[in-house]
Amino acid sequence: MRRLSIAILLTTVPAWAASCDGLAKLDLPHTTVTTAETTNAWPAAVRSVPTPKQPFCRVVATLQPTNDSQIAIEIWMPESGWNGKYEAVGNGGWSGSINYGAMAAAITAGYATSSTDTGHQGGSASFALGHPEKLIDYAYRSEHEMTVAAKVFIGTFYGKAPRLSYWNGCSAGGKQALKEAQLYPADFDGIVAGSPAANWTGRAAQSIWAAQAVHKDEASYIPPAKYPAIHRAALAACDELDGVADGVIENPMACKFDPEVLQCKAADGPDCLTAPQMEAARKLYAASVNPRTHQRLYAGLAPGSELGWRVWAGPEPLAIGLDHFRYVVFEDPKWDYHTLDFDRDVTRAEMLDRNRINATDPNLKPFFDRGGKLIQYHGWSDPQISPGNSVDYYRSVTALLGNVDASYRLFMVPGMAHCGGGEGATAFEAIPALEQWVERAKAPARIIASRVREGKSDWTHPLCPFPQTAVYAGKGSPDDAANFVCRK
Repeated sequence: MRRLSIAILLTTVPAWAASCDGLAKLDLPHTTVTTAETTNAWPAAVRSVPTPKQPFCRVVATLQPTNDSQIAIEIWMPESGWNGKYEAVGNGGWSGSINYGAMAAAITAGYATSSTDTGHQGGSASFALGHPEKLIDYAYRSEHEMTVAAKVFIGTFYGKAPRLSYWNGCSAGGKQALKEAQLYPADFDGIVAGSPAANWTGRAAQSIWAAQAVHKDEASYIPPAKYPAIHRAALAACDELDGVADGVIENPMACKFDPEVLQCKAADGPDCLTAPQMEAARKLYAASVNPRTHQRLYAGLAPGSELGWRVWAGPEPLAIGLDHFRYVVFEDPKWDYHTLDFDRDVTRAEMLDRNRINATDPNLKPFFDRGGKLIQYHGWSDPQISPGNSVDYYRSVTALLGNVDASYRLFMVPGMAHCGGGEGATAFEAIPALEQWVERAKAPARIIASRVREGKSDWTHPLCPFPQTAVYAGKGSPDDAANFVCRK
């Protein structure tokens, strides 16, 4: 196998296909290949995806773009049945591991695929202490470096470059998706950004806002046993706004729910809230606010999210947010979240970030000008990343660029929790909708979602591009998506 420099590989694709084991000899800058082998078995970490029907080439490599970088990547390529396309998959939280499950799903669908651990091991942000380059690797560099390298390996293995490249990620993977579109508009033709933690510092601050609210004192804590009662009250107030009572709030932005309706009339009980608990619940729904300027900082949780409140309102703060302040902002593992000042400290966090981890830059014009298409989705019942964050980002893009329907569509998912699950019709296929848009110029006017119980779909529902929402047409079964229309 001849050795090829990355400069040649990025400008021209070799006219021959390489063997899988021959990829170990590929000469790429700051890249060390540790494994290049044909296999017909998933790594042990893959449990939910059926055994592969066809063998695939598995490449394991380490990238070192700086002296303090140690970015693990894997590239998997079908030995046969390749669809000619590449799908990179994202991570969650502080990452620290390869996303084998998403890779297995992608290669089963015929894609060549890749994933990265984002430059460190483990799910904590402790790696960032004293390692600014590793923080940059996590923030955006690892994903881009992986993408560049993966395209070279794919092009060499097949003797031709992938004809189209897609990114598919949720949560931190959704943030990675937006970051790719913002910083590296040529990397992908189509991007799916699910429940993106785009405003990373804002989400961290909001999680502390919630923790301070429910731990203001012992009386403010809301026992999880009370979550169902709050949820039922929210549904009673807002479920039927779309014309049908189906156990899901279609558009929480139109919901005017005040937990005051649950205030205990006498002694505390399982189906009511004491006055301190009611005030804590109000703060969970509310956006955090700078106490000095009264500026809104980050959206609160939406009505309908109550069954998942333990994520932010449990015994301890959300670990992802707590880690951000401990290891990135204050560089003090013993920092106490009770001391967070929503004026001074949040300003400090935003200044330190300088759009490093945050993916809030609204200028997607370079990505759109190349023909790039972006589908973003977010569950309205997400208890970990406020769904209002996605609305805020979408509005910032349209405020800068005007109507972006030709390139960017946001789908808010009623009843969906974080990246899936929940009480609504939360099973849907974003990648096929994106492929139709990129490859056939068929923009998604709606995406049909289903609710799956015991392996069967018992309810379908349309997901409408924001700011439209689904409204019952007045005839036919409300369990059938065909009987709803999308309206502003």
